[in-house]
Amino acid sequence: MPNETEATEATDISETTHSYEQARDELAQVVTKLEAGGITLEESLTLWERGEKLANICQDWLDGARRRLAAIEPKPAAGE
Repeated sequence: MPNETEATEATDISETTHSYEQARDELAQVVTKLEAGGITLEESLTLWERGEKLANICQDWLDGARRRLAAIEPKPAAGE
């Protein structure tokens, strides 16, 4: 099982308050821990689940940025 510090770190900031950069950085830390190994299966599963949530947060930010850019992109004139 994850130790108390890891469990607390994973839930300190609600998903809705993560900036893209925060989520990306935490995701990078999760990947590093998983790649390093030396943790239990339960810890690995907990980290994997957290990584999935963080990846979704990043994707949501990117999708939102694409929508915003598409909304301000100039539209071609009717004759073009």
